[in-house]
Amino acid sequence: MLPAKPAETTFPVHELIRRRWSPRAFADRPVEPEKVGSLFEAARWAASSNNEQPWRFILATREHPDDLARLLGCLKESNQAWARRAPVLMLSVARLTFSDDGEPNRHALYDVGQAVAGMAIQATALGLVIHQMAGFFPDKARTEFGIPDGFEPVTAIAIGYQGDPATLPDRQRLRELAPREREPLSRLVFAGRWGEPAAVASEAVPMVR
Repeated sequence: MLPAKPAETTFPVHELIRRRWSPRAFADRPVEPEKVGSLFEAARWAASSNNEQPWRFILATREHPDDLARLLGCLKESNQAWARRAPVLMLSVARLTFSDDGEPNRHALYDVGQAVAGMAIQATALGLVIHQMAGFFPDKARTEFGIPDGFEPVTAIAIGYQGDPATLPDRQRLRELAPREREPLSRLVFAGRWGEPAAVASEAVPMVR
């Protein structure tokens, strides 16, 4: 039985949000092209500042093993150890300026994050898992894939079907099986002034299923 770690929420949320998490173990199974397309479609319809849609993606799959190896080589060694089993790797990239006047878009990274968040929820709906990584070398990715000036590599992303944690190195396997944790809302949501928990965050509200 593969581990499932639905979120233990204080307030009710959509089941897809409860079920979304970031495994590192991937099954030896390709991802159907139409499902990959659905992930990009979900990202395409994310909200963005001034509808700039600053997200771009570089995709590599097992159908193109040289590209997959090149993208894998942009990851830090600790991530390569498990991500090499993923059948789909990609990079998210942000366009840093507005298209009409070339001025800096200070919300570009935020908007790319929104696009990938939509992708992650869509992946959960399709029975896939997605793991986002900060542990990669942006400059190497820029050189390897010809990313032009004005665009910034943001995250590396591994996608596939969930696999057996036994395939992971020891350290990653322990993390795979560990309980999920989150800060309480009282440390995240303030009202009146910084550090003062909002009433909705400090009240104990029974979870509804």
